[in-house]
Amino acid sequence: MQLYLYNTLTRKKEAFKPIEDKKVGLYTCGPTVYNFAHIGNLRTFIFEDILKRALLYNGYRVKHIMNITDVGHLTGDRDMGEDKMEKGAQREGKTAWEIAESYTRAFKQDMTHLNIMEPSLWCKATDSIPEQIELIKTLEEKGFTYNISDGIYFDTSKFEGYTKLSSQNLEALQEGARVEKNPEKRNATDFALWKFSPDGVKRQMEWDSPWGVGFPGWHIECSAMSMKFLRDQLDIHCGGVDHIDVHHTNEIAQSEAATGKKFFNFWMHGAFLIISGGKKMAKSEGNFLTLDSTFIQNGIEPLVYRFATYQTHYRKPMEYSEEAVQAARNGLEHLRNQVRSLMSKGMVDTASVNDEYKQKFIKRLNDDLNMPRALASVQEALKSDMDDSEKLATVLDFDRVLGLDLEKVTVSEELPENIQQKIDARKKARAEKNWVLSDQLRDEIQALGYVVQDVKDGMTVFKK
Repeated sequence: MQLYLYNTLTRKKEAFKPIEDKKVGLYTCGPTVYNFAHIGNLRTFIFEDILKRALLYNGYRVKHIMNITDVGHLTGDRDMGEDKMEKGAQREGKTAWEIAESYTRAFKQDMTHLNIMEPSLWCKATDSIPEQIELIKTLEEKGFTYNISDGIYFDTSKFEGYTKLSSQNLEALQEGARVEKNPEKRNATDFALWKFSPDGVKRQMEWDSPWGVGFPGWHIECSAMSMKFLRDQLDIHCGGVDHIDVHHTNEIAQSEAATGKKFFNFWMHGAFLIISGGKKMAKSEGNFLTLDSTFIQNGIEPLVYRFATYQTHYRKPMEYSEEAVQAARNGLEHLRNQVRSLMSKGMVDTASVNDEYKQKFIKRLNDDLNMPRALASVQEALKSDMDDSEKLATVLDFDRVLGLDLEKVTVSEELPENIQQKIDARKKARAEKNWVLSDQLRDEIQALGYVVQDVKDGMTVFKK
């Protein structure tokens, strides 16, 4: 079944066709490791994980590259301000290298908690400095660069189609208003390829180059590393919507200027996570929530957040609230209980996946990763009239995309005597239509760490 994906470059859904049959080159912009990733960042990584799982589910082989930005990302995305890594080091009294290592570990732990598949290859910006220098030299030889006092810059006026990804109105983009002011730049949108270390200042991260001691700009790393590791298999490039106007626009300009070839066929972007007041979640706003502080420390497992993101299409802003988290918590537990009930009745290896429901699931998934509708397919399968073993096999097959670890659900062992007594009392209350007592007993059972689920032929009780 054909996979359709929304391409930011063309602003429409397109049938996906890889450069090489059944092989996909996927590059996803990784974290800048100067602080913890917030759950808004992690929403983008979950969307990218769904994309990767969908590609695998459709029979593609995926080579997935994710970068770790450990140098060059300044506090002002258009090349002004402090280096985020150096700033993080000052904040915590550590070296920039220690900061990078610490927050890289934290990010990978978040990925594990959210059951996000690791990339085929991690690549750090600091490990590809020679490749970045070579790419800048190529741009220099082709006449796309110029030198000013703080670095080597790319002249965006020399690249036709600079705004083809962003559709920005350059005349309305006034330097000093929406971009940082630098009187030496020829154009407001010009960006740094190589920044010089300030006179008299020894940076923790700096390298020799043909232009002097310094460090690479933020954008050059992704161009150099994607071409280094994917070569000509430049199928899909992903990131958050905040990357469209600057980071990804600049990647395209410098890459296509250097090679004379198209740089990635598909560009995909995840929307913001919105919090109260309608603001996007951002470290610069001081309103960011981490997976650890918001979920783990409050006794909420991280997969609840993964499940919560499925309620909103990845291209639409998602609103965060405690109510939404609780609804997702209940929804995930309900799904697990349904699976648990099936596991208590049948074995998955005795049945095959139902093709009719699988086709429904794939059709919705392949409609630009429509997870709200794909998730609805799961419930439709569970409520269908197919036998229990077939239901279980089908839903566990869907979980190859969902990534909710449903195969790890276990059937509870024999219940303790006090719990069984309350269950028996509740069964009697329900038979007598004493709904007040029935609800009271249900609450008592759940307060003791169990989940009560009323089903067609009675009720099931499982350990949380």
